[in-house]
Amino acid sequence: MTMIDFKQATENLYDEMVTVRRDLHQHPELAFEEFRTAAIVAEQLTQLGLEVQRGVGRTGVVGILEGAQEGRTVLVRADMDALPIHELNEVEYASTVAGKMHACGHDAHTAIALGVAKLFSQHRDQVHGRIKFVFQPAEEIAAGAKAMIDDGVLTAPRPDVTLGLHVWNSLPIGQFRLGSGAVMAGSKSFRIDIIGRGGHGASPHETADPVVAATHIVSAFQTIVSRNVDPIEPAVVSVTQIHAGDAHNVIPQTAMLSGTTRAFKQEVHRLIEERMHAIVNHVASALACTATLVFSEGTLPVSNDPAVTQQVIGAVAPLTERFQTSVTSEITMGAEDVGLLMTDVPGAFWFIGSANSERGLDYGHHHPRFDIDETVLQIGAEVLARSVASYVCVNG
Repeated sequence: MTMIDFKQATENLYDEMVTVRRDLHQHPELAFEEFRTAAIVAEQLTQLGLEVQRGVGRTGVVGILEGAQEGRTVLVRADMDALPIHELNEVEYASTVAGKMHACGHDAHTAIALGVAKLFSQHRDQVHGRIKFVFQPAEEIAAGAKAMIDDGVLTAPRPDVTLGLHVWNSLPIGQFRLGSGAVMAGSKSFRIDIIGRGGHGASPHETADPVVAATHIVSAFQTIVSRNVDPIEPAVVSVTQIHAGDAHNVIPQTAMLSGTTRAFKQEVHRLIEERMHAIVNHVASALACTATLVFSEGTLPVSNDPAVTQQVIGAVAPLTERFQTSVTSEITMGAEDVGLLMTDVPGAFWFIGSANSERGLDYGHHHPRFDIDETVLQIGAEVLARSVASYVCVNG
């Protein structure tokens, strides 16, 4: 049995992946609204002869490719949702939906996974086991993985390993990052509601100003990482929204703060929460206001299994030689709910360079001018296909 020529196979799929990616980019859909995207994914998987499950985790899609012989089950995960950002790129495939944009590369992830599904459907005779392609909704609000798990995505069949990747505009095209252990932080979001006593802006002495309380709370939060968390432990506390008031001459009755916390260890998360509660309660009380602080469930850290990491690094060795690079580790405070899929299933999640500064394709993720060098579609598909093959193909 001849070995699959992954380079040639993914090059043959390149134009098709570009077409899919650009179509999805033009029609972005937010979390749990991925109806059009899911329909496209399901239709293509069905045409490839995969067993397709729709509506998994509300708008998720699962496609199972059964091999010619028995073997292990590999879960391949790709996310599908876009962001509430108005695109500023002036390209022919720019978003056609005002205020919505694929500004993180999920359109590329979906196109890559569909390309890999087609590749293995053409070489099903070489697959020992099965490949479970999981197209996940709602990654951006950290809810899609849980919804799919609740709907049984990790059963029938249960995967032996989970694999996934992320295009990464912090790296130039042709670079790879894959490390063992925690590579992405766990995250939680929070909301603080402050209640004061409103009144006329000309008579502040007759009010309890929630805006002043909000600003003091934000300022005090800056001491948590700098003065409470061990300096060798990564941690982030970011207030990203402040809302209060409707008129220039009215001190409002309420103010609202929200934001995110990030850490790799649960004990650090607990410390951050304890300090935030203390600051919110005491600062608000000192300024004659009341306040409530509520945290979301959040995401777990993304932690790569050492054995899976080494296997993937070995599988992609031909690419690192071709691009004259090496696979090194990348640790980021960014969060990903793929960590939930990897909690009790060993897995690896890695970063593929997608930036090209010479072409101006180097804006960061979640930026209104985010775009990628689409060469990453072929590179990503080859990396993913080689990694999958190392588990399910005898000649992988």
